[in-house]
Amino acid sequence: MSVDWRAMFVPEHSLIEIFVRGTFMYIVLFSILRFFMKRQSGVIGIADLLVIVLIADAAQNAMSSEYKSITEGTVLVLTIVFWNFALDWLGYHFRFFQKFTRPPPLPLIDNGRLLRRNMRQEMITTEELMSQLRQQGIEDPAKVKRAYIEGDGRISIICHDGENAGGMTNDPRELT
Repeated sequence: MSVDWRAMFVPEHSLIEIFVRGTFMYIVLFSILRFFMKRQSGVIGIADLLVIVLIADAAQNAMSSEYKSITEGTVLVLTIVFWNFALDWLGYHFRFFQKFTRPPPLPLIDNGRLLRRNMRQEMITTEELMSQLRQQGIEDPAKVKRAYIEGDGRISIICHDGENAGGMTNDPRELT
């Protein structure tokens, strides 16, 4: 029952190589999730989902000795956390990065008219959109002033009668 302390803490791979590999994979996976899987991401943020998956994998590799040292797994996990924080920070402070990290809302309905081109772009069928409307208590898209797919994949709905779906008002005078 001896412990090989050297193998556990002394890396076999270059820490720079692990940082570069972690950086490359984070950016590739972030880009894939950002540009191709927006509507599947649901309520959890894309970067948050990515961090959870990558950290779990990196930590698992370190724990199962795929990496020969805890140090290598720790460097990879810290690389992933660093890029997640860096992209959030850049998106908060610089408009250019915000557009990259947080996609703008895309209109799906405008004054009761389905915007089929935008629906096709996000691969949302009429049945899926109607299901979302029904979940908000709206049977007819003609009652919808605007509906958007938000950057996190949720659909927000603004009704013609001055109320959001769910009974919340759009009129700022009624909020006081």
